Amino acid sequence: MPEHPLASLSHPPTEACLWRRFTERRDLAARDALVDAYMPLARRMASRYAGVSEPYDDLVQVASLGLVKAIDRFDPSRGTPFAGFAKPTILGELKRHFRDRVWTIRVPRGIHDTMARVERATERLSSELSRPPSVEELSRHLKIEPPDVLEALEAGRNRRPLSLEAPVLAEDGGEAAPPDWVGGEDPGYQLVEDRMTLERVLPRLDAREREILRLRFIDELPQSQVAARLGCSQMQVSRRLRQTLQRLRRIGEGDSSPAHGGPMGHESTHFSR
Repeated sequence: MPEHPLASLSHPPTEACLWRRFTERRDLAARDALVDAYMPLARRMASRYAGVSEPYDDLVQVASLGLVKAIDRFDPSRGTPFAGFAKPTILGELKRHFRDRVWTIRVPRGIHDTMARVERATERLSSELSRPPSVEELSRHLKIEPPDVLEALEAGRNRRPLSLEAPVLAEDGGEAAPPDWVGGEDPGYQLVEDRMTLERVLPRLDAREREILRLRFIDELPQSQVAARLGCSQMQVSRRLRQTLQRLRRIGEGDSSPAHGGPMGHESTHFSR
């Protein structure tokens, strides 16, 4: 049987005495003695996750925090063994550390727990088989479905996003630099901005001005055909189009001039059929 944790202390007081001193008087020296006595438990639980993605010493620190929290919350009067009470608290602290501090991408707790089981089973089976285990072997060992094993493996590979500076394999087998595969600016953004501007200023044009813009830029008719449609000369279309575009620019820049009137108002008389 394993030696009781307090047996490692020189001239140790009884465990009941330490708990009584701490729970009744909040004796910090008694708490320190309990922490020292149960640190081997914290180290063993931290070692379960050692080598996964965090240094062992960091995991011991997290497990120690869980141990202290368990000591602060433990009520010895209930008769529950402290080790049984402390293990869930320490394990929860370790899992929270991985979920909140280590992983950039968080996964549901169920998948997180399956990942830990798959990682431990992979280490064990790799040692027994002298090779990495297959998905089917992991599934049989853990008694879970193969899709659940695949989901845990995929989550483990993608717990951190790929750095934009990381090289990737190109089609020819070489490495591609980030500018070769990182997307550029979507030209659609500019189209959205232009459309929003037009939706704001077009209602301030008269019907004939909007018709010229539609025939020229939407139907993409040459000015000669626009003139034929409107029953005027091509020169008149060219002049009216130029004035309309200038007016659109002024409106887009914040000009609050009236919708009609001025030179353009007089120009509209040339478009009567």
